[in-house]
Amino acid sequence: MGRVAIWLAAGVAGLLLLLTAATAGVVSSVFGGGGGSCVGAVTVPGATLAGLSDEQARNASVIVTVGERLRVPVRGWVVAVATALQESSLINHGDLGPNNDHDSLGLFQQRPSQGWGTPEQIMSPDYAAGKFYEALLRVPGWERLPLTEAAQKVQRSAYPDAYARQETRATEIVTAYTGGTLPVCDGAPISASGWTRPVAGTAGSGFRTTDRPGHDGVDIIATTGTVIRAVSGGVVVRVRCNIGGDSWEPTGGPMPCDSDGYPGLGGCGWYAEIRHAEDTVSRYCHMVRQPIIRIGQTVIAGQPIGHVGSSGNSSGPHLHYEIHEGYPATEDNAVDPVPFMRHKGVTL
Repeated sequence: MGRVAIWLAAGVAGLLLLLTAATAGVVSSVFGGGGGSCVGAVTVPGATLAGLSDEQARNASVIVTVGERLRVPVRGWVVAVATALQESSLINHGDLGPNNDHDSLGLFQQRPSQGWGTPEQIMSPDYAAGKFYEALLRVPGWERLPLTEAAQKVQRSAYPDAYARQETRATEIVTAYTGGTLPVCDGAPISASGWTRPVAGTAGSGFRTTDRPGHDGVDIIATTGTVIRAVSGGVVVRVRCNIGGDSWEPTGGPMPCDSDGYPGLGGCGWYAEIRHAEDTVSRYCHMVRQPIIRIGQTVIAGQPIGHVGSSGNSSGPHLHYEIHEGYPATEDNAVDPVPFMRHKGVTL
């Protein structure tokens, strides 16, 4: 995919986003098909973003609005805005003469000769954004890819690593237009980076505390049966019953983890692991029954994966939640989920 010369991107360097006019409002939520997450319908009543011209802000608004209309997960909005920032600096460019790369046009520098549409169609930001999303949604597992890889699958750019530099700015833009977050079905927010809390509950025992140095996650106290959700898009890599150092794969029949455990029993009980972008792994322990996902399944942020319980080494109903920066998940690559999630825009 061609792109406008790099000097176009430099024109809006140093972006600091603030909503200085009417803020975006989340006005509804709908449940996606196939057990997916919920996305919010957003309105952007003339929001003005410091550091963006009126044209740039208007084009960003179109990209976000089209993404919502097509029910694309919020992570896709960030991918689209980052792509447009890199390709055109959010300016709807026509033919730039000697500065043009082949027949590239518009926000995403799409080319009529490559089947993106007629020049007139491509010059419509609404049409161009829709075509970008259509192509993105055809990429298998795009939600678990790093942004630069997801964008490159669509754009096939000669500079595939360039999109990564726009991720922070794109995240800020989408965050501003959504008022910060989008709701999922239980009211938990999905951040613009595509992450959400795993369960609604109260924080309990923390990560590797003085009295529990081997505690590789955080406990979130919730009642039995509370829905547990995937914290981000990814692929399920483990579904297992684990008690007292022994593990069993699901068989469809009664399992040792089908009963409540107790302190000292040992093990995660019913648990699952999801592998996300950049080989980050999330782990969810002590479910009340077998997780409602299967190994190899692709999930999206906010998708229900199981229910809170007290199986395994547990003193009461809660979710033991871990984050591992590496695959497979091991004790050595476990990190404190609280600051990790905060960096993703989520408060546990």
